[in-house]
Amino acid sequence: MNTPQTRLSPLEVRERAACMCEHGDVCSSFAPGHALHLIQARMASATPLSWVDGVVEAADAASGLIRLRTLDGELIPIWSAGGAALEAPAGTPVALHGAYDVLAVGRVLYNVAR
Repeated sequence: MNTPQTRLSPLEVRERAACMCEHGDVCSSFAPGHALHLIQARMASATPLSWVDGVVEAADAASGLIRLRTLDGELIPIWSAGGAALEAPAGTPVALHGAYDVLAVGRVLYNVAR
């Protein structure tokens, strides 16, 4: 007699998945705000007209929340689990790629969620 296999639906699997950064480890997800994917970084660098310059107005390293004010005066709240808030305290000049949600702090790139 065979034991019936238990099959999980894709929805159940996605609900159970958790990024390693939730446990204090390196991001294991490429979801918005987590690890930066190589293709995302390459697409952002290949489309230079989508970058917007700004200054960090506030950054909370504990939650990963950053409030960015563009040079046009627009306030953009973003979130990053990758440590962007640690590297970009208030007053730091940054650039945000609007199409691919990439934050540049100096030469370091972060995947962000809006």
